[in-house]
Amino acid sequence: MQRHLISAADLTRDDAVLILDTAEEMARVADRPIKKLPTLRGRTVVNLFFEDSTRTRISFEAAEKRLSADVINFTAKGSSVSKGESLKDTAQTLEAMGVDAVVIRHGASGAPYRLATSGWIDAHVINAGDGTHQHPTQALLDAFTMRRRLVGRDTGIGQDLSGRRITLVGDILHSRVARSNVDLLHTLGAEVTLVAPPTLLPVGIEAWPCEVSYDLDRTLPKSDAVMMLRVQRERMKAAFFPTEREYSRRYGLDGERMRRMPEHAIVMHPGPMVRGMEITAEVADSERCTVVEQVTNGVSIRMAVLYLLLGGNEPALTHAARTTEEK
Repeated sequence: MQRHLISAADLTRDDAVLILDTAEEMARVADRPIKKLPTLRGRTVVNLFFEDSTRTRISFEAAEKRLSADVINFTAKGSSVSKGESLKDTAQTLEAMGVDAVVIRHGASGAPYRLATSGWIDAHVINAGDGTHQHPTQALLDAFTMRRRLVGRDTGIGQDLSGRRITLVGDILHSRVARSNVDLLHTLGAEVTLVAPPTLLPVGIEAWPCEVSYDLDRTLPKSDAVMMLRVQRERMKAAFFPTEREYSRRYGLDGERMRRMPEHAIVMHPGPMVRGMEITAEVADSERCTVVEQVTNGVSIRMAVLYLLLGGNEPALTHAARTTEEK
């Protein structure tokens, strides 16, 4: 593992599979009466969130606490940032406190990279989402969910997603989840297809390692997993499609469309879902939908990333057992 996790594109196949395999070990902790390991005892992790978040922030906090780290939650609202403090000054304040890792979410693309390479802070940096750029731990938890469902929980150990056909549908233009998933799934050997209106595809999409389609109905029968993306109206400054009804009719996933998918295929969504827009309640509440699993798996993935970045060089549960014996 590298020192930081800034982009899914930075991960090699071996890096990604190592994280997925470590997450399988971490998932076993959830089955214990006491869901905690002493692995990061004495380490301090700061959750530095400049954007609103529920799932990602809580997921990281749960992962950190399950590894026994000391956790500091920082939000821009109500802090010195709202008074005009720069990212550099905030970083130097954290450095003075001696933190070991910073989990950062920022509205500006490139902010985590700047924090990691500027020399302002000597800590591991994990990107929890930056602008419309990257969200690597989301891509990892999505890949982890796919591997468990499509390959198998036990048989998937050491395996990638070679030959699997994954379809991402919706607002690709504004989605850091889409960018991260395309990068990681390509690294893991999957065949990725993006489906969206032409107005919701970014310039230069032809250079991405994936296929592009405008016809959802033709893509569904050959998909092993279909990930629906939310239309991010908060990032839009213009009208990208005529009406919500028109968008839903052409690019929404309902029960009829879901039945055209192969029997083993799954439906995914990074959340939050807008029911009735990109996905209907029938699909969201079906057994084929993995939204709740993705939330659960997110904690395991983030535990794995924290463990590996903060010095883990042997199987996580073995290390935890040795630490307990020493005490």
